[in-house]
Amino acid sequence: MTATDPALTALSQGWCALSLLHSRIDAHIERALQTGHDLSVREYSLLDVLSRQHNGPGGHLQMKQVADAVVLSQSATTRLVTRLEDRGLLTRYLCDTDRRGIYTDVTEAGLALLASARPTNDRALREALDEAAKNAELAPLVRAVEELHVAA
Repeated sequence: MTATDPALTALSQGWCALSLLHSRIDAHIERALQTGHDLSVREYSLLDVLSRQHNGPGGHLQMKQVADAVVLSQSATTRLVTRLEDRGLLTRYLCDTDRRGIYTDVTEAGLALLASARPTNDRALREALDEAAKNAELAPLVRAVEELHVAA
């Protein structure tokens, strides 16, 4: 394949469209969460991921697992956890069986904020997808997102 190969050009255009869709959705949700709940999209995502952890085998997430789940570097995740911990939304603690392992947990205040922010997040997502669906270039991607049924 050469740089001017039509398949590469189409692939590049598809990637640009997907990136544009993501950026528009992310920006719309960010504004809604900041305005309504003083939360960023990353903070919301972190609270959401951590709220799904549970006690018992395999139920806790170490910081590296959290970083992978919210698609941030470990250092950026640590800074994010620290900000939320300073706001009283998260706690950190050492693993009982491996003193090197640090776990995080959502506080009651964090769970309450997440519960109040979830409808805002969902509404903003729906609004962003509906707006993007009006764009002929983005409409097929919106349909693909809407048809995904990812196992939780």
